[in-house]
Amino acid sequence: MKVRRFIGFTALALLLIPLFLWAIGAIYFDGPFRALAWINAIAVIAGFVWLKPWKRKIVAFATWFGIVLLCWLCQRPSNEGDWQPDVAELAHVQINGDLVTFHNVRAFDYRTAQDYTPLWKTRTVRLSQLTGIDMAVNYWGSPWMAHPIVSFQFADAPPLCVSIETRKKKGQTYSALGGLYRQFSLVYTVAEESDVIRLRTNIRMGEDCYLYRLNITADHARERFLEYVQTINRLHEKPRWYNAITTNCTTAIRQQRDSSKRLPFDWRMLVNGKGDEMLYERKFILTGGLPFAELKRRSLVNEAARQNTDPVTFSTQIRAGLPW
Repeated sequence: MKVRRFIGFTALALLLIPLFLWAIGAIYFDGPFRALAWINAIAVIAGFVWLKPWKRKIVAFATWFGIVLLCWLCQRPSNEGDWQPDVAELAHVQINGDLVTFHNVRAFDYRTAQDYTPLWKTRTVRLSQLTGIDMAVNYWGSPWMAHPIVSFQFADAPPLCVSIETRKKKGQTYSALGGLYRQFSLVYTVAEESDVIRLRTNIRMGEDCYLYRLNITADHARERFLEYVQTINRLHEKPRWYNAITTNCTTAIRQQRDSSKRLPFDWRMLVNGKGDEMLYERKFILTGGLPFAELKRRSLVNEAARQNTDPVTFSTQIRAGLPW
């Protein structure tokens, strides 16, 4: 009997403790004021100590958790806000036959990460001239986590990047724990390589950026391009929450595809610092016949980027000598 009670208590604890911690986090990050989280934590713990019998404890906890969950789910993202300058504008796209016009393309001139001249521009590209896709993979610390940036390549125009990011308000900073809750909106930043890649190679210190070319046909590249276009326009009309696990810079790429076309899930889609290794194994990147470690070493573009001061030639410069 004691063993059965111990197993039952352990199973109950393994269920309730994660739910309790998640709900306290939801109140702490997304509630009206953070002290409310500690008040709730004390009240729930006191309820478990003083309420009897166990059924009453469980009913009280379930009621409390249900109220927290319902309030959390009722929160809605908005495109209105006092946004940080680098995400102040939302991209949107118009398609007119072969012509695809992007509004609010970011092309900042950075002196430091905090000192820059903002510039939002309009760019028109031709879908028929889209030849392929490159992918930049940016590391800022841990080798386990990275940030992918897609760069669409055109035969008659400079590349055009899309970086999936958090849309932060002034005064906000990113936190991995806060990213599990409803702290940030999801934003597809459309930008020039001389902005979004140069920021990571030349301006912000301690970051490494690798550039790979996807093993993809022009027709397939156009299909993926239109997926991005559709998602950009949907977010312009109806914002979505960012989530560090379910809707982040990597999983959002998979989610925007039709469910019938999505690749099988791989743990490296979450631990995305290993995402380039996954792409290599699945033959989704051009390798030049190199083993992965050598390909990655030769795909680092920081040094080439830092030798360039001209945004016009930046994209050509960083590709010089890459093993494609």
